[in-house]
Amino acid sequence: MSWIISLVIGGLVGWLASLVMKTNDQMGCIANVLVGIGGSLLGYYLAGLLGMAPTGGILRFIVAVGGAVLLIAILRMLGLFKKT
Repeated sequence: MSWIISLVIGGLVGWLASLVMKTNDQMGCIANVLVGIGGSLLGYYLAGLLGMAPTGGILRFIVAVGGAVLLIAILRMLGLFKKT
């Protein structure tokens, strides 16, 4: 059951990041989930490198969305997403 919740939250995180980066038209549901989960991992990794340990649901969610936004920016630089 927990992996289903992870997929749903990953989709939400990816969708919010795609809205922020204005790539929502280019991304589908599966891309949102993948970017959300990958971006969450990236955000938590970078937060750990900076010595921050996000505690609490809201702060963890913000770090996840920030990581997903960074992942979309990296993917845009690699040419996977067009700038609209």
